[in-house]
Amino acid sequence: MRILVMGGSVFLGRAIAEEALSQGHEVTTFNRGKSGADLPGVRAVHGDREVGADLDRLAEGREWDAVIDVSGRTPRVVLDSVRRLSGHAGHYTFISSISAFPDWPVKTGLDESFPRHECPPDAEAGYGDYGVLKAGCERAVEEHFDGKTLIIDPGLILGPHENVGRLPWWLTRIARGGRVLAPGDPARPIQLIDARDIAAFTVAQAATGGTGRFLTSGIPGNATYGSWLADCVEVTGSGAELVWADDRFLLDQGVEQWTEFPCWLADTPETAGAWTPSSAKAVAAGLTCRPVSETVRDTWAWLRDIPEDRRSFGSAMLSHGIDPEKEARILAAWDARGLPA
Repeated sequence: MRILVMGGSVFLGRAIAEEALSQGHEVTTFNRGKSGADLPGVRAVHGDREVGADLDRLAEGREWDAVIDVSGRTPRVVLDSVRRLSGHAGHYTFISSISAFPDWPVKTGLDESFPRHECPPDAEAGYGDYGVLKAGCERAVEEHFDGKTLIIDPGLILGPHENVGRLPWWLTRIARGGRVLAPGDPARPIQLIDARDIAAFTVAQAATGGTGRFLTSGIPGNATYGSWLADCVEVTGSGAELVWADDRFLLDQGVEQWTEFPCWLADTPETAGAWTPSSAKAVAAGLTCRPVSETVRDTWAWLRDIPEDRRSFGSAMLSHGIDPEKEARILAAWDARGLPA
């Protein structure tokens, strides 16, 4: 097949391009050429998808069997891409997010039948938050692409080349050793998925002309928070001691959920469904998920050769990890619980 990947140089987009190449497909990538190096073997076209002339240059004289759009965030921008690429491909896959569903993370058992955020397909970036805009991007594809469409709604994605900084931060912190503040209940089940598994499923669906919508959030309970961090201790060989502090204590100490401790959400009614979405439809259609321990191992194998000061823990807009001084202060407060003044 001839596949166009919108993005294709970082994390999930890179994994999709790599998977497509490994299956013998002809892969074109379209990105600005700024976020990451182009994979060997792709036909790289550099340009800005927000510039109509760049999209026209991409499409001129070219046709593809499928487009896989990993980089769309603003509905109006995705809509413009969809309109300019219609007639140049027969199938369009959009990589969205579980955040497109307003019932996540509150309601349990979320699946493809749940409603999405309200957002028009031509909305600008200021219309709403990330999840709202992703829902608008989905509509831009579904309602305006002249061909078959497929929507992939991933949950929490980990794996080698992660540029979001969640697992890389935990691995880096644990590799330093010592006493590591660990959040919440170590026995709480969580749900994680490797970018490479989403990539394999997405390319397979694109190759067979799959349509509709799939949640790809992994297998419920495929790890606990405790087993996940224990895997980090094992692969780094640091001998770090995990010191588990309960949710209420950490909230009282002003710890920011999800960011200061990546992937941690306090167990409250507002997060009851955080780790319960169903990927049953995708599994029935061929999604397979490797063990979380393998993801941790492979991510450390990639990360450990990168100097610590060059590792990415997110971006200026959203960075991950707790300040060492704050962690030490909270550890001391946890140790001092119940002691006389």
